[in-house]
Amino acid sequence: MGQLGLFTLLFSQFSFAQKKQENIGTEVVNVVKPYTPTISDAFKVKESPVLNDDGNSAKETVKYAILPFPVASTFTPSKGKADGVEKAKQAHLFKNYATFGGGNYGTLNAELYVNHDLDAYDYVAGMFRHHSSQGGIKEAKLDDKFYDTALDIVYGSNTNALSWNVDLGYQNQIYNWYGLPQELNANATVLAATTNAQQSYNTISLGGKIAISEGILKEASVKLNHFSDAFGSSENRFLVKPTLQLDVMDQAITTNVIVDYLGGSFKKGYATPNASKYGFTNFGIEPSFVLQEADWTVHLGIGVFYSLDTQNSNNQFLIYPQITASYHIVDDLMLFYAGAKGDLHQNSYMDFVTENPFLSPTLSILPTDKKYDFYAGLKGKLANTISYNIKGSYANEANKALFKANDFTVNSANEAYAFGNSFQVVYDAVKTVSFYGELKADFSEQVSFGINGTFSSYTTDVEEEAWNLPAMKLNATLDFDITPKWFAGANVFFVGERKDSQTNLDLINIVAPSFTPTTLKSYFDLNAHVGFNYSERLTAFLRANNIANQTYQKGLNYPVQGFQVVLGANYKFDF
Repeated sequence: MGQLGLFTLLFSQFSFAQKKQENIGTEVVNVVKPYTPTISDAFKVKESPVLNDDGNSAKETVKYAILPFPVASTFTPSKGKADGVEKAKQAHLFKNYATFGGGNYGTLNAELYVNHDLDAYDYVAGMFRHHSSQGGIKEAKLDDKFYDTALDIVYGSNTNALSWNVDLGYQNQIYNWYGLPQELNANATVLAATTNAQQSYNTISLGGKIAISEGILKEASVKLNHFSDAFGSSENRFLVKPTLQLDVMDQAITTNVIVDYLGGSFKKGYATPNASKYGFTNFGIEPSFVLQEADWTVHLGIGVFYSLDTQNSNNQFLIYPQITASYHIVDDLMLFYAGAKGDLHQNSYMDFVTENPFLSPTLSILPTDKKYDFYAGLKGKLANTISYNIKGSYANEANKALFKANDFTVNSANEAYAFGNSFQVVYDAVKTVSFYGELKADFSEQVSFGINGTFSSYTTDVEEEAWNLPAMKLNATLDFDITPKWFAGANVFFVGERKDSQTNLDLINIVAPSFTPTTLKSYFDLNAHVGFNYSERLTAFLRANNIANQTYQKGLNYPVQGFQVVLGANYKFDF
């Protein structure tokens, strides 16, 4: 354009601006008050301000263009490479496994679990378990072998709105009443040995569970058990427990409903040939709701039960407190908790055998009325990797079940369990004061440690002692990974002294019988294991139990096996 053209353009623009200013009119402005500046209140700028586009002028679109201009260069760029991040290999979770092991005392331990998805929602699973030993306890005068075999099959379905399953199971247990009193003479021992001291238990179970995400009914469980033994005893139990949840004034009220039926019979009594029957139907309802305020959480509930004795006129109406509370004193470092809870616990022959398989099939079955259990404690963390829990409690139970050795005679007409080698169940009102402490530590991802102990004091009403209940129980565990392939662990537990009592009735007319309780010595049991992960599927292990080879008695006249070792392997797989 040249300098002359540029000058002409600027001059014309200036002339035009001067001409526009000449058309500005005049206006009279009256100042009423001098302007006083003020500072407006501060306000928070919105994170996403809303703009009113009315009156905003449209912005012109600006286009950019690059004029290519060749530049000579000898630089040759190298190809870029992303920096790699090492990721830990995620362990594959197998759906199935098989375990097999064997050791001294003719011990055999086998498990097989399979799980197969039929489609996206339905599945079927099965579990087989077997644990047996051919015996060999030196102090045992009778055969002491045992077998425990179980098979369970489950069919179920899982969806977002509904999940349910049905399970069918069978279990067979074979034990021997090998615990003869040490005071028996040689002739009596031979007489007892001529009897078949074997007992066999059989359990058939059918049950189901359901969980619903919407609606008043949240979940429900049903269980039917048929339990029998080789001496004509039989027991049936039917338990239904639905859980309901109803919102009342923005407060969720959860209610457990319980219907528990138990009926059974024993073919004869311990000292009489008369058969006995027992039966109970318990109806219960347990409503509760939760209150939360700042650091407080309180569960308020009540349990109302009606126990119907179908064989006797001993029906009961019972009410129990079911209250728990917790308070965060120092965040997660210290939590105070307390509660007052009671319950009606229905005892059964099957449950007693699970706890003590050396019972005589001549029991008395009653429910335990746990009137209340008051407790309070503290739990939290001493450090990021160390947690603690301490608790004190006071419980009052009516008809608390206690295992006690049977009195005996030496007679050729005795049953196999009547030579002082079986236990009975006695009931008493027992008050228990106990203190519990626990400490857990994860020193690293490879090492973890835990220890806990319970110290108890018992007060009975009728019985001289709280039979076979220890005043002290301690337990400690240690697990650690030696290398990525090798791992090991150890467990030691200590059980304090217990009291039991047994009388040889044949001596009543010969010498004055002694009713002084027998003190069972305290004992400890040290166990350890070591394993090797050959691959993600195959693991070999070696377990050692009672390493100190302690010949203690877990129950009166019942010594346990000494040092035990089991070598085995576990294999995980998918179909």
